Amino acid sequence: MNIPEDLKYTKDHEWVKIEGDNATVGITDFAQGELGDIVFVEVDTEGESLDKEETFGSIEAVKTVSDLFMPISGEVTEFNEELESTPDIINKDPYGEGWIVKIKVADPSEADDLLSAAEYKELIGA
Repeated sequence: MNIPEDLKYTKDHEWVKIEGDNATVGITDFAQGELGDIVFVEVDTEGESLDKEETFGSIEAVKTVSDLFMPISGEVTEFNEELESTPDIINKDPYGEGWIVKIKVADPSEADDLLSAAEYKELIGA
């Protein structure tokens, strides 16, 4: 299972890569494996400012539908439009081409509450 060291993680299985005032968010390799074949991703919060842990969208797999939660507060500035036609890219490359949204970070200090790669591995028993 792939858990990159340079990312931060949530207990809800989102990952976040913070670069200055901007961050990229997706779901973890563990999450996509648990969901199975992803068939649809919905994000209708582009342009909205959301608080940490607020729902920013949903992801639908053959087995289930799951909400997507903001790892940190910020404005959703971009949705990965590739996911509209090929949502299964998340299954193939969850940390690269399968990113879901980009956000403008409201409070960078919130990242201190996120899990490190080692803490996330412990959470999922890897």
